[in-house]
Amino acid sequence: MGGDFPTGDRQMQLDLFVALPGDMAVRDQQDLMAHPFFSLAKTKRTEPIDYAAGDTRIRVEGTVEHGIATIWDADVLIWAASQLVEARDAGLRTARLLSATPHQILTFTGRGTSLRDYQRLRAALDRLQATTVVTNLRQPDLRRRHRFSWINEWKERTDAAGRPLGLELILPDWFYQGVLADAFVLTIERDYFGLTGGIERWLYRLARKHAGRQAEGWAFDFRHLHAKSGSLARFANFAIDLRTVARRQRLPGYRLAVERRPDGGERLRFAPQTYPQTRGINR
Repeated sequence: MGGDFPTGDRQMQLDLFVALPGDMAVRDQQDLMAHPFFSLAKTKRTEPIDYAAGDTRIRVEGTVEHGIATIWDADVLIWAASQLVEARDAGLRTARLLSATPHQILTFTGRGTSLRDYQRLRAALDRLQATTVVTNLRQPDLRRRHRFSWINEWKERTDAAGRPLGLELILPDWFYQGVLADAFVLTIERDYFGLTGGIERWLYRLARKHAGRQAEGWAFDFRHLHAKSGSLARFANFAIDLRTVARRQRLPGYRLAVERRPDGGERLRFAPQTYPQTRGINR
């Protein structure tokens, strides 16, 4: 996606935020942790995600060409949230228009810096830009809907000789306000980026959001987790995946236990590792 941003965005006179160098805490936006905004599969998903719980409504759509943005693509948004919060806390001015090098994004999110890694980053940016979200979350009137893409636009910058200078991307106002205006973020473990499974990544974010550092942790029924994930997998297969994740115990900072309910159903409990593990059936 080379070239200049359209005249409309230039007329808006968006300020430019240049990404900060160095290490910083990893921050995640809580709405993205709690709700099914991303595909958990590594294969292309074009079927929309439709989610309704209480008054909350979410619909996520992708294009035939790119599919829906994945939970791995969301690492770019975690990087952006981390940058914005770091700058805000340092008293620096922030903006929705971000400038960075691919190297900054890739190294922060635990990726390599080979040509293949750069190509995957471009593909992730394309999916984030092509994915459309419609939701009433954080709307003053729940009957209203906010429609946006995870990245409004992005481009690669080059110098006069055609040498790459980096990337520029425009974040949607819904995400930007959720990170800064509402300060709706949590710090997550850097080891999160090392999780390779989509369900593992989703469960960690869910645990961090709901269980936090509570001594008793938090528990979800399997069927509730299935609905909350937005996964296309059959419930029986999804339940097998949950048991596998609990058996492997790879979620940083948490112990997982599968508990049998009196009615024969199952639930998954997340407990911080700093506290004794809640008894359950781990298998």
